[in-house]
Amino acid sequence: MHALSFGTWWIHLSTLFEWSLAIILIVKWGQTIQNKSLRWLALAMLPNLASAMAAITWHIYDNSQELYGLVVIQAALTMLGNTCLAIAAWNLFRSEKQLT
Repeated sequence: MHALSFGTWWIHLSTLFEWSLAIILIVKWGQTIQNKSLRWLALAMLPNLASAMAAITWHIYDNSQELYGLVVIQAALTMLGNTCLAIAAWNLFRSEKQLT
């Protein structure tokens, strides 16, 4: 775990916590206002959370070359997550437009 500074670790871990909390709050908000599109948005956030976990796992093991596959997995999860978020945002926009 020597590859990153304390400050960088702090940012990485607090971002994981923040992203997890955002997912929970979006689900709760969606339940409160009865908007299923917000649940889809929260679900679409999960691949990016898994991507962050893959990156942090790789850093925990000092960026070991034996675990380089995690970098590939992290990149794939980021691409999947960003695509899912774009679709969920479009779905949320569409559902909000139907309400007006």
